[in-house]
Amino acid sequence: MDHGDMDMQGGSAPPDARDPHAYSGGYTRDSGPYVLQEPGHIHMGDAHGFGSLLIDRLERSVDSGTDSTHYDVQAWFGRTYDRLVLKAEGGIADGDIGDARTELLWGHAIAAFWDAQLGVRHDSGAGPGRDWLAFGVQGLAPYWFEVEVTAYLGENGRTALRAEAEYDLLLTQRLVLQPRAEASFHGRDDAGRGLGSGLSDISAGLRLRYELRRELAPYIGIEHGRVFGQTRDFVRAAGQDADETHWLAGVRFWF
Repeated sequence: MDHGDMDMQGGSAPPDARDPHAYSGGYTRDSGPYVLQEPGHIHMGDAHGFGSLLIDRLERSVDSGTDSTHYDVQAWFGRTYDRLVLKAEGGIADGDIGDARTELLWGHAIAAFWDAQLGVRHDSGAGPGRDWLAFGVQGLAPYWFEVEVTAYLGENGRTALRAEAEYDLLLTQRLVLQPRAEASFHGRDDAGRGLGSGLSDISAGLRLRYELRRELAPYIGIEHGRVFGQTRDFVRAAGQDADETHWLAGVRFWF
């Protein structure tokens, strides 16, 4: 068999890849030989809402003798083209919530593997609360990188940008190594929350998970985080480390 002309990723998706009626041969649920007497009782044709809840990270980490818990949750409900998306991420140390971010977004399919998202974000936990308008994209880049990039516009002219990427490397059918990186940028200083302008922080880590089932996977890993610029000065002034490396253990599950 000649593999010379084959694309390793199967080529580009067709323009109508997410159209639920693209391959129906012209038949619909409302007319023709397959008309239903009671429309709405089958789940197809983008006629019903579906939902999912992913706890991507629920982990416990140790750094300089301090234990902390971190969570990263994403839920959505909707149809093929339009969805309501909820994202929540934050950390808890010594019983107190540190930085926490909650977003409520409307997601719309703009390509076979990409959604545009528009909504609001609220920051809570340490420091004063902040509210933002959010706009970004989320999807699957070439070579199976999961990518999320979101821009924010806040009160008093505040701006921010957050980018995240991760990749699942299958060592076996159940053992998965996941490199992950995240970076944040801010347009101006925010002393109340200890954030400086420019590149404020970067974190990168490796997580090795074992999928007991596709929906349930415990994991271990290591992560390194570093802050920069004025953010570094704020962190040091608060008596905290500007560079942190910690071991972690957690569980990932979805339904």
